[in-house]
Amino acid sequence: MNIELVKDAVDYGIIGLLGVMSFIAFWFWIERLLFYKGIDVSHFETKEELEIALTNNINIISTFGSNAPYIGLLGTVFGIIITFYAMGQSNDLDVKIIMTSLALALKATAMGLLVAIPATVFYNHLARRIEVVLALWDIHQKKKNAN
Repeated sequence: MNIELVKDAVDYGIIGLLGVMSFIAFWFWIERLLFYKGIDVSHFETKEELEIALTNNINIISTFGSNAPYIGLLGTVFGIIITFYAMGQSNDLDVKIIMTSLALALKATAMGLLVAIPATVFYNHLARRIEVVLALWDIHQKKKNAN
């Protein structure tokens, strides 16, 4: 088995997955912002209907934010396993090669954090926007009932 092929598959698989997750989280964040910008609370009969519309797709952003570090860590663990396997198959132990391989294995964890941090910020931003829109609905209902 070619260890370089396995290493490339792990690298591109993990980094690719994290890249896709990052793109999707960013896409849903923009989609939700545009939805919130154009929402009219008076079109909703109940607060539950409004809440369902407001919270659509934000669980995906939250899931990506909480799981991206684990996916990155999985890539790092695979990278370390591959490094140890290659060391075991080699007759010479070159410290430079070992340290370079371990450093490159850590890039998956770094990428996982680079996906998780913005996704968590996006989620928290949207959660606050949801609170504001729900409060506006309450205000609208009080005014409607006062008339």
